[in-house]
Amino acid sequence: MKPLVLVLSIAALALACGNNPAPPPGSAAPVLPPASGVPGVTIPPPAGETGGVQAMPAELPAVLARVNGEPIERWEFEYVLRGLESQAGQPVPAERREEVFRSVLDELVAYRLLAQEARARKMEVSDADIKARVDQVRRNFANEEAFQKALVDEGFSVERLEQQARREVLVARVLEAEIGPRIAVLPKDVETFYQQNLDRFKVDEAVHASHILIGIPEKADAAGRDKLRAEAAALLAQVRAGADFAQLARSRSHDSSSAARGGDLGFFALGQMDPAFAKAAFALKAGETSPVVETPYGFHIIRVLERRPARTAPLAEVRPQIEQYLAGERRDQLATSFVDQLKARGRIEVYV
Repeated sequence: MKPLVLVLSIAALALACGNNPAPPPGSAAPVLPPASGVPGVTIPPPAGETGGVQAMPAELPAVLARVNGEPIERWEFEYVLRGLESQAGQPVPAERREEVFRSVLDELVAYRLLAQEARARKMEVSDADIKARVDQVRRNFANEEAFQKALVDEGFSVERLEQQARREVLVARVLEAEIGPRIAVLPKDVETFYQQNLDRFKVDEAVHASHILIGIPEKADAAGRDKLRAEAAALLAQVRAGADFAQLARSRSHDSSSAARGGDLGFFALGQMDPAFAKAAFALKAGETSPVVETPYGFHIIRVLERRPARTAPLAEVRPQIEQYLAGERRDQLATSFVDQLKARGRIEVYV
């Protein structure tokens, strides 16, 4: 069953201020670690509890907390938890239950404070905005009947989806108003970060290659595989006789995504491809073509276009990534500070 989530979780929303995207596959730029965590509210354990994470009860109450008198209900908690599990692709591990559950509740408290502040500033959300967000969820289902069944199965309702959507929009708007104009990354900040973190920008040796793939159907028998191998060998003979590699890839390759580019796969490092494919590609010099190479995907003919030695990516190449990373850190710092201010003025009661 598809989860009934709008933006998976507060963490996925990054408090509505964006994330630091990783570079696309084949990019020379290494992946920077994520910026600091999503701002939340640290709730002290009840009197008498010291050290570790305060345990959550096995059976959660209908109301877990109140923020300025407004309840945080169990269904909201479960909504965010389902989103986190959907994002992770697995249930919360038992050994991390207390840590994750407490973090979810902390985020919900922060979320409620931000939505309340948006309302205090007379920020409004149109019905059209809410409908658009709920329709996003509807599109995850084959039809309206499947959508309604999922609502019933999960004890949810359209009204609750609309309620969550309204809060999400309010949080996004108050954060944009409060911290959006204050996020700025100066060129000197980028340069300093680069010089202090050169090890993060080391790039492995890479090759730029194209291929022609003759795919193997899942249920192919030995005779069928032999026929496909012979087809690949015939194509290789054409390439070695001078046929245009890119044109053959466009017309004969079974890899539709690269075929449109003449078989071009771009640059990749040794560990980014199937081991047999990578071993064959890295054994070639620029301009050379491999023999037929078999992988679980089928039979490949590989041509290396150029090679790039291991290096440190230059600042000009990674500047946009560093700017995004530093902006993300700045967002988190400002949002954390803002939530702390709201917490100091608010009344937070936690019942678990």
